[in-house]
Amino acid sequence: MEDKKVCIIYTGGTIGMSRTDSGYAPVAGHLQQELDRIDDLRSTGMPQYELVEFTPLLDSSNITYVQWNMIAESIASRYDDYDGFVVLHGTDTMAYSASALSFMFENLNKPVIFTGSQIPLCELRSDGKDNLITSILIAVSDKINEVALYFGHRLLRGNRSMKASADGLIAFSSPNYPPLAEAGIDINYNAPRLMPKPRGELLVQSIKPAKVGVIKLFPGIRFELFAPIVTHELDALVLETFGTGNIPNYDEALPPLIARAISNGTAVVVCTQCAQGTVRLGAYETSSELANAGAVSGSNMTTEATVAKLYYLFSLGLERSEVSKLIETDLRGELDH
Repeated sequence: MEDKKVCIIYTGGTIGMSRTDSGYAPVAGHLQQELDRIDDLRSTGMPQYELVEFTPLLDSSNITYVQWNMIAESIASRYDDYDGFVVLHGTDTMAYSASALSFMFENLNKPVIFTGSQIPLCELRSDGKDNLITSILIAVSDKINEVALYFGHRLLRGNRSMKASADGLIAFSSPNYPPLAEAGIDINYNAPRLMPKPRGELLVQSIKPAKVGVIKLFPGIRFELFAPIVTHELDALVLETFGTGNIPNYDEALPPLIARAISNGTAVVVCTQCAQGTVRLGAYETSSELANAGAVSGSNMTTEATVAKLYYLFSLGLERSEVSKLIETDLRGELDH
């Protein structure tokens, strides 16, 4: 194990933050000081590691496609030099970034593990130490060939994960796909659920800007309030609907806003607000109009994966009609076949 090497990429986030007069904040160089204090990182059986620290370090609320490209490029440029990669990232948008990287990498045959913490490493009760050490061990395990997220003793497929708790130490869940591994005394891998080792060279697709909107439905919603975003320039609209894909149709007609988006050629993707379960357009009358009009099902994808997948597909230069078709196609294990 000692002859293996892991690259740790620190983008910012709670795990490496320091106390300041204004509260916790990322401080350049502070994470390395905290890592130097962890004796376990130098223990027999631990692989070597090298740290790459982004400038500037960001709270994950400020992460955009620009940082997705930076992370991907940092990994791709070092791909042959390391056995695996650990990406330290703030928890708020970690599921979005893990989803995005899963699509950006094709033929990935090394682990890329996202992790972080709810309590900074500088604090006595930090969950960051276990998350980091276990992620490093998983990153050299030769078992993972995908982008995954480790947190609170569970390894989740990156594009199946979602942040489930703002203050709990088990902060992430994967409601529609079982954990890839669970860490107790041993790290037990769920072999049938792991991605097989791919053939071919690593391909990396950078992400380009796309105009994607997300609307979460609620009882009594006034669709006209969202009219300003639904123009011919809108590439895709994600609807977080009720249940299996239901929308209110007070006058038994497709809401004009959605009808306009579809007529404009905008890719309209229907997701569910439920953490668990899948969209089944046409199962109820209130969703049949969406299907008939040309909206497509997000199946059991998370909203995070849906948004990231849309960015990826538009970055390929595809027409909106092609994007609509591929949304329903499993590319990286993000939805059930």
